[in-house]
Amino acid sequence: MDFIRRRIETQIMSLTGLSLGQLDLENPKGDPGLFGPDSISWKVHGDFTSMLVGGISALMLQALHPLALAGVWDHSNFRQDMLGRLRRTGQFISGTTFGARHDADWLIDKVRTIHLQVAGHAEDGRPYAASDPALLTWVHVAEVSHFLAAHLRYRNPLLSGTDQDRYYDEIALVAERLGATHVPRSRQDIADYLSDVRPQLLCDHRSHEVIRLLLDAPAPSRLARPMGALMMQAGIDLLPRWASAMLALQQGTIKRELVRQGVLSIAPVLRWSVRNGSVQRARRRMGLPETV
Repeated sequence: MDFIRRRIETQIMSLTGLSLGQLDLENPKGDPGLFGPDSISWKVHGDFTSMLVGGISALMLQALHPLALAGVWDHSNFRQDMLGRLRRTGQFISGTTFGARHDADWLIDKVRTIHLQVAGHAEDGRPYAASDPALLTWVHVAEVSHFLAAHLRYRNPLLSGTDQDRYYDEIALVAERLGATHVPRSRQDIADYLSDVRPQLLCDHRSHEVIRLLLDAPAPSRLARPMGALMMQAGIDLLPRWASAMLALQQGTIKRELVRQGVLSIAPVLRWSVRNGSVQRARRRMGLPETV
């Protein structure tokens, strides 16, 4: 059983930002980082299964914003290295959530510097810049709203409304450090923001290409391929219905139920397997038990 556990954990870790080997989440001892172990952010971001589903769904939603998509299209190598894009995003999320203060600061400064180099014009001629506070807010909302939605569906559906609002209030810090403004800090703020931004969204040939590349992203191994396919379908299921309709990714009721049951069945195995993930390393740094 230990061999199986190690094998599964190896496959999981290969998908995460920890595989890049640039963060030491276990040191310095006692450093709580930006949030600390009592935060809701640690709870929401500490589950690999729900974070993977939420992250996939967020990337799909982000493909609907023409200015945000233009920046990725023109300046990212995601078409050649989709897994690398996922790992780098994962590194930023895990490092700013669970890393010591200096690691979180390093990642934020690094991304801010990269953003200053990302500018151009969308296909319709409008200028864009990754450092634009409005675009930063869009990317943030797309991510955190789906992280929380996946957490509620696959990890803790009983998370209170108060704690859900607390999550949005906590995690806004990272977006603001990156330069975002008017960052939503509650469930109502998020709902109002998404309602307001919907007229700016569209699905074009670039959006469809991003979805195709995401769905066709290679798995790290043959063993991980079925799980990857399931997670992709779970990401589609997590999208707001208006977004999945725009992307032509509708699923029938039976398929959605099968996907949800599939994820709920495999999630306990994945949680059992991971003993050296970001949250476990961070808890060791704080001198806490590695499981809660």
